[in-house]
Amino acid sequence: MAGSRYHGMGILLEGNGVVTKENAAGNRVMMNLIKPGSIFGEVIAFSGTEKWPSNVQAQTNCRVMFIENEMILNQCSEACSHHSQLIRNLLKSVSTRAIMLNRRVEYLSMKGINSKIASFLLEYMEKAGSNTFRLPVNRNEMAEFLNISRPSMSREMGIMRDKGIIEFHKEAIKIIDVEKLIRMIEE
Repeated sequence: MAGSRYHGMGILLEGNGVVTKENAAGNRVMMNLIKPGSIFGEVIAFSGTEKWPSNVQAQTNCRVMFIENEMILNQCSEACSHHSQLIRNLLKSVSTRAIMLNRRVEYLSMKGINSKIASFLLEYMEKAGSNTFRLPVNRNEMAEFLNISRPSMSREMGIMRDKGIIEFHKEAIKIIDVEKLIRMIEE
């Protein structure tokens, strides 16, 4: 929980989770989805922060391994390659997270709900390499990630469907008119 004592970064071994942050008004914003193999808490690991800045919540039954900072910094007497690999992986993870947070700032700086949705859908279409794909999140999580209300997001997606831009069923999306979706971002 945010505000509780930080003991070390976590590695999700099994299950799915989500990292969220609440503002003073109690509104929850999704920061990151975590899947098996995901690391969390690495961004604050060596910052001198003694408390978790966000919440990490299990979405399914999970198994987590925590690694204390000293275990990373203090290499074993064998000077094994595993510590060097761990540090390289940690630096890669922090860099990847910084890139993702920059992308998130782009979403949050977009003024229109439809431009946020369009950008999000185009990003996942590109990742999938196809106009038909499944979102890695449900509608509530998508709305939280984009920092928009669920009803407003559903309304805008319905408008996009009615205009023949997209088709959807639950997390399955088909982009019918890529050009119109791109123009929505530019508006």
